[in-house]
Parts: sequence; C-alpha cells; structure tokens
Amino acid sequence: MKHKYLSEVIYQLFALVIVIIVVHAVYVAVIRPNADIILDQQAELQQADDTYVPEQSIYIVLRDFEQETCIILFFWAMIIIGMKASRTMKERALLERELLQVSAGTSILPEDARNFARPVQALPDNEQQFLLPRAVLSGLHRFGTTRSVQDVAATIRNVCDSEADRLESELSIVRYIAWAIPSIGFLGTVRGIGTALGQAQQAVNGDIMGVTMSLGVAFNSTFVALVTSILLMFLLHQLSLIQDRLVLDSENYCNDHLIAYLQVPERNGERNGERNGTRASSRQSLDDPQAASV
Repeated sequence: MKHKYLSEVIYQLFALVIVIIVVHAVYVAVIRPNADIILDQQAELQQADDTYVPEQSIYIVLRDFEQETCIILFFWAMIIIGMKASRTMKERALLERELLQVSAGTSILPEDARNFARPVQALPDNEQQFLLPRAVLSGLHRFGTTRSVQDVAATIRNVCDSEADRLESELSIVRYIAWAIPSIGFLGTVRGIGTALGQAQQAVNGDIMGVTMSLGVAFNSTFVALVTSILLMFLLHQLSLIQDRLVLDSENYCNDHLIAYLQVPERNGERNGERNGTRASSRQSLDDPQAASV
C-alpha cells in the first residue's frame, strides 16, 4: 500500500514537470510571439486611425504569466483526475465478474469461508488492492471467525466507508488546485489594475495604450481563471460521482453475492438443549396435572 501511494506521488510530480515544460514551450513558441505581433499591428492601426476598434484575439487573452499558470494547473489536475478515473473504471470492471462462484441454492457455511476466499486470493496483486476483493475477503474472514452474519455486514460496511473516506481525502489536491486557479486569476487582476494606476499620468497626457494593456491583463487573467476553474469543478464533480457509485455498488455486490448466501447452522448442543427442555416441561405437566390445567 505504501508503495502504491509513493508511486502516485511520483507520478503526480512527474506529470507536473511534463505539463510545465509542454505548456511553457507552447507559450514561448506560439502564443507570446503571435500575441506580440497582433499587439504591434493593433498599435499601428490605432495610431493611423483613432476610430479603430481592436479585435480580441485568443493569443492576447492567454499571453500573460497568470494565464499560463492557470493552464498549467488545469492540465495537471486533468491528469490526476484521469488517473483516478481510470483506476475507478478498472475497479468497476470487477463488479461484472463472479468472484465467489456461488451457484443458486448454495449456502456458505463458516467452515467453507476459507475455500470461497481462495478464488479472490488468486487474483493479481494489483486487483487484490481494489475495494471489492478487500471487502469480500474481509467479510469471509469475519464470517469464518465469528460465525455471525451481522458481523460480516458491519465489516463490509466499515471497509466501504473507509474506502469512501480515502477517496475523498485523495481528491484534496485537486480541490486545492480548483481553489488556487481563481486566486491566481485575481492576482493577475490586482497586478493589472495596479500597473494601470501607475500609468494614469500617461493617460491624462493622452497616451492610453499602457492603461488599456494593463487593464487587459487584469480582465483576461480573471476570465481565463474562471473558465478553467468551472471546467475543473465539473470534471471533479463527475469523478466524485463515479467514485461514490463504485463504493455503493461494491457494497450492494457484497450484499447480493455474499451476505445473501451466508448461513449459520444450528449447533448440536443447542438442539439437544431445546429437546431436553421440551421433555422436561412435558414431564412436569404429566406429574402435576393441576398446574397444567391452570
């Protein structure tokens, strides 16, 4: 289990490095050069014609560092969501298989728990770490130890609840990214407005180019941050939904394919005790007919 968590951390860090390299390369090679060319053309056209209204360009919207950071975090979160969604779909595939191979009309006795656990234990190591095999094995081991169906149901419920809590906690990094993206956008807004205020004197003198560019930084950073945050929250909601369904379906699978077949046989001592008690009451009624009539 520790090896799995360590591999996930390494995978996430490696994915972050790759995303930073790729996105920054796209910015250096494509976005910023095109944005500079478009801004130079717009500046020349504005100087030649005061009534010229510049057209909005996607390169200009994305050109600043705040937008680049938001996009890096967005793709990083997308990779994490994709990894967890892929694992969840692999776990859901086990729900279509018969792990216990119990035929209709067959009962699972406490003495048979170890035999029925062997097909589950024969699964590959990576599949044994999934929720459904762990819940089934925990239920079978509990049934063989306590001979109680209620304990089996409680054990399976505890395993599913702990798995739901674990899945919820593992999404904390994605939730942090979803919170950080709008914050970075607001930082760009503050930077743009502050730069625009610093160029107020130039605007008073008639040169509003610097003020408009600074305000463009402010609004464009907020726009990109909000759009990426909305998309990320939607994907995060979908991931949480399929994970919750996995936990519920796994618990229902255990109820239908395991708990429904469990049976605890009556012990011979209990049967003999009941028979002796019945015989004793019959003798007492024969010896004391008056009490029996009362």
